Amino acid sequence: MLHTSSMSEVVLKIGQFYFGGGRTKIRTLLGSCVSITMWHPRLKIGGMCHYMLPQRGAGGTASSAAEGNYADEVMQMFLGEIRHAGTRPRDYIVKLFGGGCMFADSSELREVSGRNVSAGRTLLARHGFSISAENTGGSGSRVLVFELWSGDVWIRRGLALAT
Repeated sequence: MLHTSSMSEVVLKIGQFYFGGGRTKIRTLLGSCVSITMWHPRLKIGGMCHYMLPQRGAGGTASSAAEGNYADEVMQMFLGEIRHAGTRPRDYIVKLFGGGCMFADSSELREVSGRNVSAGRTLLARHGFSISAENTGGSGSRVLVFELWSGDVWIRRGLALAT
């Protein structure tokens, strides 16, 4: 893995995924979407995703490649990177974020948010990960910044909009 003294920043949009190391910060903005961060403390590698739904809908188009929009598919992307690094799920410090409701009175969006968080918890447990920290649910947005060299995740909360 190439390590440089300069820092780089990766900004994840909905459906994007990043796994790497070095002096890299990963940043994203969450509403009802969810991010999972994984960090290997010895190798100082890790990744973050930004998924929007638990799984692809039955009417969705078939795709040969996994997409980061869906929790189940992004989990396969994480597992591929973990295998490629020669590591195991239990070696990682895992954190779960997001699933907030952006509109104070929207029960439908709250339901989607809850399903997103539940999917993350279920998939992580199924694949042998333990969640070390979680900041999920509630109202409003979250800005996350994940430092791959330290494993630190910084959160800034926003407010929900009145409907």
